Amino acid sequence: MTRQSLDLLSPDPALEASLAAGLAQVEQELRESVRSSSPFISEAAGYLVEAGGKRFRPLLVLLAAQFGDPSRPEVVRSATAVELTHLATLYHDDVMDEATMRRGASSANARWGNSVAILTGDFLFARTSAILADLGPEAVRIQAQTFERLCIGQILETVGPEDGADPVKHHLEVLADKTGSLIAASGRYGALMSGADSATIEVLARFGECIGVAFQLADDLVDIMSESSQSGKTPGTDLREGVPTLAALIALGGQSVRDVRLRELLSRPLGDDNEHAEALRLLRSHSALAEARQEACRWADEARAALAPLPSGGASRTLELLCDYVVSRTG
Repeated sequence: MTRQSLDLLSPDPALEASLAAGLAQVEQELRESVRSSSPFISEAAGYLVEAGGKRFRPLLVLLAAQFGDPSRPEVVRSATAVELTHLATLYHDDVMDEATMRRGASSANARWGNSVAILTGDFLFARTSAILADLGPEAVRIQAQTFERLCIGQILETVGPEDGADPVKHHLEVLADKTGSLIAASGRYGALMSGADSATIEVLARFGECIGVAFQLADDLVDIMSESSQSGKTPGTDLREGVPTLAALIALGGQSVRDVRLRELLSRPLGDDNEHAEALRLLRSHSALAEARQEACRWADEARAALAPLPSGGASRTLELLCDYVVSRTG
């Protein structure tokens, strides 16, 4: 998250300062965590760290820690671990998607090849495991359970829905595993490492799961709607690569005459620039976009409702504002 994002999110100057300081510590630890005795490995492992990013997951760890003792050093360590896990998955995702760009620059696989990208992701997973081992068996258990869900989500996305299954329901289940699980772990780690009680830990994990799905749905809408690289990718990247998104799946189920051409385009990757531009134009004017935005808002509302048991205060209010921030990016 940028400083501007923190300004938008935090209603409490003291909390904002605490979050900014925590994120700065995470940034420093990320850079230290990717260093190796090999200059090449340091460069490859640090590639996406240096590219920046929203740091959404570490921010949630730090916010969840406000319900315990946020000054505990384990909080920043766990925030570093979840971001390293996220970065590791990006290396692997780009190989699977055959992506050539990531965060406005060449992807690691385009720059160094698939083998280096995969092994660099594995290197980051190893560094994450070392951090979590120092945080205790419960931290390792959370990572194992989360990593299992990340793999399940990727497998289910790769094989697609079973015959006769609802593709929209399947897609939402994939998002819950691929994105929601790690953001749920962020809420869980922050609360756990700060010493919050078990009920609070579960509340923040549930919040993380819901806001995670909303976050991904919103990100996919930004990819369709943006005229710039807001999403960290060239607009329409998902369409070009044939990656299913909720709006595209809803449009594929359309029955009007104007849907016929869009369905044909959405049924395959779009390497041709003219076809890609046509699909983007048709999808941007389709009612599926509003339906997908409504679904993102529904998940954000569920996340907000999950916060009800928490005590009022700056942290609770910031988490509520986070729900608004996530879906406002789709407008």
